[in-house]
Amino acid sequence: MFYRENGQFKTSYRADQQIFPIRQDRIFIWLLLAVAFIAIPALSSDYLLRAILIPFLILSLAAVGLNILVGYCGQISLGTGAFMAVGAYAAWNFGVRFPGMPLIIQILLGGCFATLVGVIFGIPSLRIRGLYLAVATLAAQFFVDWAFLRIPFFTNYSSSGNVSVPPLTAFGLPVQSALEKYLFVLILVVIFSLLAKNLVRGAIGRQWMAIRDMDVAASVIGIRPMYAKLTAFAVSSFIVGVAGALWGYIHLGSWEPLAFDLTRSFQLLFMVIIGGLGSIIGSFFGAAFIVLVPVALSNVPHMLGLPLSVDTAAHIEHMVFGALIVFFLIAEPHGLARLWSIGKEKLRIWPFPH
Repeated sequence: MFYRENGQFKTSYRADQQIFPIRQDRIFIWLLLAVAFIAIPALSSDYLLRAILIPFLILSLAAVGLNILVGYCGQISLGTGAFMAVGAYAAWNFGVRFPGMPLIIQILLGGCFATLVGVIFGIPSLRIRGLYLAVATLAAQFFVDWAFLRIPFFTNYSSSGNVSVPPLTAFGLPVQSALEKYLFVLILVVIFSLLAKNLVRGAIGRQWMAIRDMDVAASVIGIRPMYAKLTAFAVSSFIVGVAGALWGYIHLGSWEPLAFDLTRSFQLLFMVIIGGLGSIIGSFFGAAFIVLVPVALSNVPHMLGLPLSVDTAAHIEHMVFGALIVFFLIAEPHGLARLWSIGKEKLRIWPFPH
């Protein structure tokens, strides 16, 4: 009965339509934010912030963007890495060509350019779907990789193709240490996650889900497929572009086009599938699984004192990681978010068994 909803009455439409209508959810979110903003900065080392938490937050944001397109609208995309690259390179070009531009404006403009590219490559979704659409978005990945490798304008005519960011400041405050970068990323991730959560609960989110379930029936009841699909591509690409700019600016600091290759697209797609399609919190679960499990597996041989070479340990890590992915998908095909929902259902009736 820890998650009991009885007695929580709403006396206004505003109270009934809030993002977290159940008191226990609001308490959990406030506790989670307190841990993220207070406990983790006070207790974490620079290594934990730089190597684990910052990549986890940025990839979670990218997974949220992809989940809007794949999970809520049902449009398969294999070009997420390309949209991240567009966001990163667009933000960097604005910073280089317009000195003095605020960091947050650079990142948002990078997201806007990723939106434009996403809408352009989302046009085939008006005529094709399924695996055919996946091939079309895969072409976007190859085209963007080629453009950033072969067109020197995008890298400001760098001979090596690498780009680097200068020391960062936001609102007059430095964003250079691990703690400062973590807090900057955390604030953006919280804002965009709440906006995404609110968006999928509104009219446009219901249109996306109607298109996902049956686009013909959705068009019959008055939903415009072109508007719904292109807005899904636009919103998804914007969030992914912002995540790409954060990945380049905050996590990498210096990168080349291969940092956003096809492997990144598949990694984000696996996060969405493992975490749960059509679930914002599932994006965070999937990112945690993809980011944290390999780190944990790499430390297991050392904890057990096994005399394994680095290559052998890496191969075993990949094998166990793949087996865990298969196991979780067999145990719960709807992702880790479904396990979270089942846990809340059990808490509703605890200590009764059914």
